[in-house]
Amino acid sequence: MFHSSTITDLFNFLKCSPTPWHAVEEMTLRLEAAGFTALDETQPWQLVPGRRYYCTRAGGALVAFQLPEGPLESLRMMGAHTDSPALRLKPQPVQMSAQWMQLGVEVYGGALLAPWFDRDLAVAGRVYLRDARGALKEQLFQVDRPVAIIPGLAIHLDREANQGKVLNAQTQMAPVIWQAGPDQAPPSVETLLKRWLLDQHGLEDIGIIDYELSFYDAQPASQTGLEGEMISGMRLDNLLSCYCAMRSLIDSDGSQGALFIANDHEEVGSGSAGGAQGTLLGDVVSRLAQAQGNGDAEARIRLLQSSRLISCDNAHAVHPSYPDKHDAHHQPALNQGPVIKVNASQRYATSAATGALFREICREAGVPVQTFVSRADMPCGTTIGPLSATRTGVPTLDIGLAQWAMHSIRETAGARDPDYLIRALTAFCNRKQLI
Repeated sequence: MFHSSTITDLFNFLKCSPTPWHAVEEMTLRLEAAGFTALDETQPWQLVPGRRYYCTRAGGALVAFQLPEGPLESLRMMGAHTDSPALRLKPQPVQMSAQWMQLGVEVYGGALLAPWFDRDLAVAGRVYLRDARGALKEQLFQVDRPVAIIPGLAIHLDREANQGKVLNAQTQMAPVIWQAGPDQAPPSVETLLKRWLLDQHGLEDIGIIDYELSFYDAQPASQTGLEGEMISGMRLDNLLSCYCAMRSLIDSDGSQGALFIANDHEEVGSGSAGGAQGTLLGDVVSRLAQAQGNGDAEARIRLLQSSRLISCDNAHAVHPSYPDKHDAHHQPALNQGPVIKVNASQRYATSAATGALFREICREAGVPVQTFVSRADMPCGTTIGPLSATRTGVPTLDIGLAQWAMHSIRETAGARDPDYLIRALTAFCNRKQLI
């Protein structure tokens, strides 16, 4: 059976990252352990050549970078996103039906809804509270056990259930969380949060001010297949890319300028302070140009045009039951290496120039590489790549690891592919010449 220490470490990363805010916290812990120093966007930056740094924005976005010992003439940039489709609790979610308490949700992103039924669901997010001393503080929060389920309706009561029936997110997707007794009123979300925060963090005498919470799959990620060929788990799109890019930056030799950005809100259009339509990447690049002793607009443009960005976001693997959903000559497979994503309408940012660079990197690193383009009669998704290229002007490439069931509560990828991508991205970070 195939085994890799990377898979074990990836599963630990996924377990600690049920929301974008948890993912950023986990990455900061790993970056600090690797010698990266935290920076505050509200303060002046004193950057030292040869050192490594990171900053965060809005809780769900992060930028980490390393400076070379000499002048910073170019950056090897990698981008991914921290968010995934999910069911997020409404501000006033409590509802009762048939003496059962449910929590109303909004669908975040383009989620596949059917796989959410009959799964063990836990809750995670961030809570703003007033502590016993009256101070307002943020607390990341994660229930470590299943607390809810969305029960499916028996086939006997819906004979057309297998006929592609449309699901109603308002009336059919509210998780069931508690059974009320006679004359019992349901607990408020504030009451539940106080109970869970006491259990999880020992917090007492607190007031709940606001919260952002999501349900997530309580089942841990797993390795499956006769030879362990597959990995299955929540939020592989796109925490798998975040993990590989972060590992590559940490593992690189530090000889070149390199940067990793993890944006938030990609699944809902990237329009936020921490999203790819925001200013985070451009702001950091401007400060890096300024740290070289020349903060004018020309220096920033020179730095960007001398750099390259690899946008990493998972790709659609050919499905053995639906091979006709792919172009016959472009059928990416699990465990066959990273996939270069191409679209003539610029839904992906790949050009022949950036694609050639990545192919050469993979050749030198001994990594197999594949290509994906949608069927001409099917629409194409997009990534942070075109948005980042538009905002900054940096030459950009879109790649990703092949996976099945994208946007499901549980997705599947190849067990060998994370090591392939880490090897390729590490070679990119160490590469002296960018074409």
